[in-house]
Amino acid sequence: MTGLFRACYVDPFAYAGTMARSTSSSSASSSGGSGHPDGWPGKDLGLPEEGPRSVGRIGRRIVALLIDGALADLVAYVTGVWSPVNGSGDIAHSWIQIAIFAVLQILFICLLSGSFGHVCVGLRVVPMRGGYVGVWRPVVRTVLLCLVVPALIIDRDSRGAHDRIAGTVLVRR
Repeated sequence: MTGLFRACYVDPFAYAGTMARSTSSSSASSSGGSGHPDGWPGKDLGLPEEGPRSVGRIGRRIVALLIDGALADLVAYVTGVWSPVNGSGDIAHSWIQIAIFAVLQILFICLLSGSFGHVCVGLRVVPMRGGYVGVWRPVVRTVLLCLVVPALIIDRDSRGAHDRIAGTVLVRR
């Protein structure tokens, strides 16, 4: 088993037992009350439970994705690729919309350490080893995000497969 996906593998019986114990009031205080088998998402990564640099929660991620999608639609509308009345027309226009979304993701992550939606909701993309996120990480992350399925495969630290493969984590600012 590679170190890249080690965090994905959890003994399902131990996890189910932890979830059952976390529903009782006596163990809710000992496990942090989060339902996470080890306390909180990001603990294995050395990240705090709350506040800056803690793992971004799902609500913020969904709102950021909706903002990014709306921005991509706005750019597609301004450029004439998409119309809210007529839709996108043919499949070529749909691919252009996805390309606009991808370019905006890569551009904003490279420049601001997060997409426009991430910045709006107080999140940022950081590399696991620290430092600048670079160019190749946003490209890999965005290509996998556009494929949708890798973003739906989430480990116990609330990182999608697109983040694990790119070596990044989405944290609060």
